[in-house]
Amino acid sequence: MAVADRFGRVEIPGKVTPPQNWHITLRFLGTIDDPTYDRFLGSMNADHLGRSFRIGLGGLGAFPNLRRATVLWSDINRGAGELGELAGVAEESAQSAGLSPEDRPFRAHLSLSRIRPPENVTRLVESTPDLDLSWRCDSVVVYESVLGRGHPHYEPLETFRLVR
Repeated sequence: MAVADRFGRVEIPGKVTPPQNWHITLRFLGTIDDPTYDRFLGSMNADHLGRSFRIGLGGLGAFPNLRRATVLWSDINRGAGELGELAGVAEESAQSAGLSPEDRPFRAHLSLSRIRPPENVTRLVESTPDLDLSWRCDSVVVYESVLGRGHPHYEPLETFRLVR
């Protein structure tokens, strides 16, 4: 948990995402029925996902902007292109399963906290050095978000291995 150790020294505002919930979302599917889910999985052919690669974390950023942040995230400074390609495959699979196109362009990031009400995080972002941490991405996992009190947790449903 080198990422958690590094962030342990940073005062992160808002509701901090527990490390066990950290993930990089390629495509959010929402609530879908079984036939749609099966069509999505059928399109997510492992042969089209490509090779394993390294992902690296950089600095901090925020959605929708630094002055009115509602989500604080870490930028992906290594492997963003490969993640974009995987997100493209997931998007094509979602649309071929009958889901509407995503309304926002893909931005590779690791969400760290949700901030309500919005805050200005400009000083935090500008004063926090790049994390400079990386790891090998060798799979794509389809998770189900299980909501309840507190933070959601994520149940893995399917795993697609990337070629080494």
